[in-house]
Amino acid sequence: DGTEPSHMHYENDENYFRGYEWWLMKEAKKRNPQIKLIGLPWTFPAWIGRGENWPYDYPDVTAYYVISWILGAKQYHDLDIDYIGIWNERAFSSKYIKLLRYTLDKHGLQQVRIIASDRLWEPISFVLLLDSELHGMVDVIGAHYPGTKTVPNALLTKKKLWSSEDYSTFNDEVGAGCWARILNQNYVNGNMTSTIAWNLVASYYEQLPFGRCGLMTAQEPWSGHYKVEAPIWITAHTTQFTQPGWSYLQVDGHLEGGGSFVALTDGIGNLTIIIETMTHNHSQCIRPPLPHFSVTPQRATFYLKGSFYMVETLQVWHSRLGFESGNSSLFEQLHPVKVWKGSFSLDLNVDEVYTLTTLKTGQKCGCSEPPPPQPFPSNYKDDFNIRNPPFSEAPNFADQTGVFEYFINASDPGDHVFTLRQVVVQQPITWASDADQTISLIGNFQWMNMTVTCDIYIEKQRDGGVFIAGRVDNGGIYVRRTKGVFFWVFADGTYRVTGDLAGEEILMKGLSGVRDNTWHTLTLNIQGTSASGLLNGYPLWENVTISKPSNGWAAIGTRSFEFAQFDNFHVEA
Repeated sequence: DGTEPSHMHYENDENYFRGYEWWLMKEAKKRNPQIKLIGLPWTFPAWIGRGENWPYDYPDVTAYYVISWILGAKQYHDLDIDYIGIWNERAFSSKYIKLLRYTLDKHGLQQVRIIASDRLWEPISFVLLLDSELHGMVDVIGAHYPGTKTVPNALLTKKKLWSSEDYSTFNDEVGAGCWARILNQNYVNGNMTSTIAWNLVASYYEQLPFGRCGLMTAQEPWSGHYKVEAPIWITAHTTQFTQPGWSYLQVDGHLEGGGSFVALTDGIGNLTIIIETMTHNHSQCIRPPLPHFSVTPQRATFYLKGSFYMVETLQVWHSRLGFESGNSSLFEQLHPVKVWKGSFSLDLNVDEVYTLTTLKTGQKCGCSEPPPPQPFPSNYKDDFNIRNPPFSEAPNFADQTGVFEYFINASDPGDHVFTLRQVVVQQPITWASDADQTISLIGNFQWMNMTVTCDIYIEKQRDGGVFIAGRVDNGGIYVRRTKGVFFWVFADGTYRVTGDLAGEEILMKGLSGVRDNTWHTLTLNIQGTSASGLLNGYPLWENVTISKPSNGWAAIGTRSFEFAQFDNFHVEA
């Protein structure tokens, strides 16, 4: 769904105040100091590869890059990173993992544990069984979207098994059902003691890929509107009554009538039991496909033995996902259950979650209502004139390739001291297929008619170039196929109008007189099936016919990975 800024754009560059992750980690720690923090690279800056699109040719450089981030987290934010991954859903290198462990230890980071390999159970499990040195360095095997199942080799390693990325499902009640089912069954079926949701909060334009695939939705920073979706309360059934460090009891968690239960303890007398009875059609995740199963209403009797035999009452929290019936209830506290001689019974219906626990700390916040939803402002300006911005990037701009950061233009004494600058100057070692151009989106995907104006400054001589655009229809992992109306100007004095980000569908071209290292104002006007463009307030081209897309965002960007600046952005729709 977009790019995030690195702590090291270039080899001689370090900055631990970019992007939103530092803020997010600190906010999380305020709410639960025991929460764990994990780092996992998805994309690496190009300089790591020394010209190759591969992070393992120079493993010492990659380790230096990753460990700089861990040290920066501590030095600048007092954040302790607990785990570090290798490369999201891509190949791992045994040599690199060994060097990473060695380098962590050399920097006094013995407490930082290694997860591998955030892809599938194999080949990492097989390799750990063959390589005893590597086995001693990997603490957790992390698999993505395991479908609640593991493999024999993973169990043979005796490592902690985690579903280190899961869920990724639209956050309606089916998403909540998916989440409830896998939170339990990843342990019950697959021995996994952690399940991590991608993603935490859907705070990106909904029409990007995987819109609303977060546990809650907060995608209107301009209005302040947000929605605490059902998956949040499903999460609470587990996370309000356990903590990292609690242990799963080794019981067979399959219920006779379908569904599952898990039981956890803190080891000092507390017990939490979580039960789910999600039906097949109401709990399908985005991936993998879910084989058919059936769940029926049932009476379940639980027997508490050993030290838990003495438990007399359990607090009860309940959710029912109502789906078509509409009579859902989320995370309601019910009357405590009396335990008689170590046993109790419950009548379980389908699509329910129960938590039974010795803890009395559960709470459902009586939060005030968020502000009502509003569309993105139809008249929006940003002059980027902010001396000490709270974040490194301008609000509402969603970078899809490249990174656009606030910049202080010390060499310009005039109107363009504070600008927005594209700062990624080499194609990164990518995770997804990013574009060959850089692009940042803004606005309302439903916009049809619009006027976009922006001051632009090409820094790259000869073949540099920038664009402003409207009706932009795509981003994220699909950014290469983005269509729209793109108005480009180039350092060689030419301009182009194209129907796509790749610049292949040329609608108009000619001479503009634009040069590098000087400011120009571009205006793009799209009305119905016609578009026109102005340069420094004078018409440059007009009456270009636009067939599709019929709507989309506004955008700014560059021809390649190059420095360029933008100022006084204005869109009216």
